[in-house]
Amino acid sequence: MTYKKYLIIASKKDKAGINITTQLSQFRDNPLFSSMAQKPSFDFYLIDKEIIYTENLDLDKINRYDFVIFASKHSSSSSETRKTLSIHAPGNWLSTMPKFGGEASKVCKTSALFQKQIFEKLNENAEKYHLNYEVTLECTHHGPLIDKPCIFIEIGSTENEWQDKKAGFVVAKTISETVIGFKENPFNEIAIGLGGKHYCQSFNKIQLKSNVAISHVIPSYVFPLKKEMIEEAIRKTEEEVDFILLDWKGLGNSEQRKRVLQILDDFYLQYRKTGEIKK
Repeated sequence: MTYKKYLIIASKKDKAGINITTQLSQFRDNPLFSSMAQKPSFDFYLIDKEIIYTENLDLDKINRYDFVIFASKHSSSSSETRKTLSIHAPGNWLSTMPKFGGEASKVCKTSALFQKQIFEKLNENAEKYHLNYEVTLECTHHGPLIDKPCIFIEIGSTENEWQDKKAGFVVAKTISETVIGFKENPFNEIAIGLGGKHYCQSFNKIQLKSNVAISHVIPSYVFPLKKEMIEEAIRKTEEEVDFILLDWKGLGNSEQRKRVLQILDDFYLQYRKTGEIKK
């Protein structure tokens, strides 16, 4: 699994996306020199409409790259206005018609190793530059649906944060350093996260401070869990999945927990609770 050519996608309508890509341009090497030296490199793709809808994207262009990073704003549906830097894979777990792009019951490919390394770097840079934002994973949600492995990296949650130059710089530097420094690590254990809420507080410390790398996260608000959700998460993880990571308290009531374990037993899949992971 080697990623050499990265594509950074943002919408011209998205103030956070433009903030990030503007800051990121200072870290971009000459593509010709990068190609000659066989170094990892990235290009920009700015579109006029929203990036969460597949129909707004040129898929032929996207398919020429190895890995896609969507630079975007994060806006909360509630009245909360927390300052956040967040990372997640795109996709929809429910079989109902999605409002926010993509397709029902389908998620994008993603890399647990890339997510882990960019999350570590994002935490490191936020601390280094004294950026007082919460750095968090989010569950897999919304569109678009593309064939290339990808992630979203977002600044939230209001216009003040979207236009914050320091936040844009931290995210841009994080993208650049992760693209250049990404390495396969055969010693990481690969997991799919299961349970919890939209923000993945139970998985943050594990992604940051353990040997476990997390790809997709299936939150409890899309339960009842279906076998097809697990199958889709495994199929759309670039690495071979070692086990399912359970946010045990975040699985809901005893009936929901029982159903989850029955489904996992049918898969003959190993599972571990978050409290069992050495951090």
